[in-house]
Formats: sequence, C-alpha cells, structure tokens
Amino acid sequence: MQKIITILDRIGEKIGELVSWVAVLLGISIGLDVILRYIFQFTYVWMIEVEIYLFGMMFLLASGYTFKYGKHVRVDIFYAKLSKKGKAWVDLLGGLFLLIPWCYVVIVSSWYYGLSSFVIGETSPQPGGLPGLYVLKFCITLGFVFLLFQGVSHILKSIQVIFNTDN
Repeated sequence: MQKIITILDRIGEKIGELVSWVAVLLGISIGLDVILRYIFQFTYVWMIEVEIYLFGMMFLLASGYTFKYGKHVRVDIFYAKLSKKGKAWVDLLGGLFLLIPWCYVVIVSSWYYGLSSFVIGETSPQPGGLPGLYVLKFCITLGFVFLLFQGVSHILKSIQVIFNTDN
C-alpha cells in the first residue's frame, strides 16, 4: 500500500512542479500584455487567449497537487475538532463516496467534451484567436485524473491511519 501511495504522491509532486512553470509563463504573458496595452495602446486576441488557456491549465492541472497539501476548499466546522482517526474516517468516506464518483463523472463527461471538440477541430470563436480549443478542454480530463490519483493516495493514507494500532 505504501508503494502505491509513494508512486501517486510522486506523480502529484511532479505535476505540481510542472504546473508551477505554467504560472511563470502566465506571469510573463500578462506582463507583456500589460506593456503592449498601456504603453503601445494595442493588444492581440491570441495573447489574451493564451492567458486564459494558461490560467485554466494551471487551475485544473494543479488540483491534485493542491489537494495533496490540503490547500483545497474544506468546510471544516466539525472536522477540525476530530481526532486523527476521526479525520481519517471522514477522509476515507468522503473520498470513497464523493471524490472518486465525482472524479469519474467529470473524467468521462469531459473526455467526450474534449473529444468532440477535437473531432470538429474547434478553434476560438474570436477572429485572431487560438486554434485547438480542445487542448484546454482535455485539460479538464487531465486535471481530474490527477485529482483522482491524489484522492486514491489520500484514501490509502486514511486507511493506514484507521488501522494503525498506535493511535
């Protein structure tokens, strides 16, 4: 079980490192856009769309990494007061009955969403926009796959805590 956790956590870590470079590219593209817009009084539609694509990719692909470090949104009215085993039970049940099914639904539906976009060769509706809108749509699928990997790792960690006799 620990080997699976290690592999899934390593995948999440590598994806997080890669996505951090997307944030750098996003910052550079926004900076260039601001310079063009406010100093030279013009901008390009494709440049604005690059910013949108990069932000979307960063947000979606980093979801598993965010979950790994507990930086996701959690309504923890009761959770914060629970023991370590109590938290593990909540995480286990939440993962099994909410996270995994939700990831499955989004992965399947977004796969067909991206695939249909790819098949028709969907591009930006804006003149001068980017081609390959399906790339961004497939990032929905990838992001939820990475979230699922991290969710499985978290579930396995919860099982370890629950069945650890030291607690």
